[in-house]
Amino acid sequence: MKKIEAIVKPFKMDDVREALSEVGVSGMTVTEVKGFGRQKGHSELYRGAEYQVDFLPKVKLEIVVAEDMVERAVETILATAHTGKIGDGKIFVTDVERVIRIRTGEENEEAV
Repeated sequence: MKKIEAIVKPFKMDDVREALSEVGVSGMTVTEVKGFGRQKGHSELYRGAEYQVDFLPKVKLEIVVAEDMVERAVETILATAHTGKIGDGKIFVTDVERVIRIRTGEENEEAV
C-alpha cells in the first residue's frame, strides 16, 4: 500500500475529490494548510499599508491506496489540479507498512 499526499490550490479541491471518486478512491483526509515553495508568498495592501503574506493557503489531501491504484490516483490528481501557474502544488508518495481500522480491527487493504 502507498500513501499519497497532495498539496493543491483550495479552489481545485472539489474537482480533485470528484475525479478521485470516479477512479475508485473511496476515502480521503483533507486538511486546510498554509505554506510556500518557489512561490515565496506575495504582497497585499490592507488599509493603505503593504504587508507580506509568507504562507499561502493550500489544501492537503491524504489517501491510502493499493499498489495497483497508485499511478491512476497520481495521474488523476495531476490532471485535475494542474493550472499551469506557479503554486499548483506537490504530490508525495510513500510506503505504508500497516493500516488498522479501529472499529473492526481489520488490517491493511481490508481496512482501507
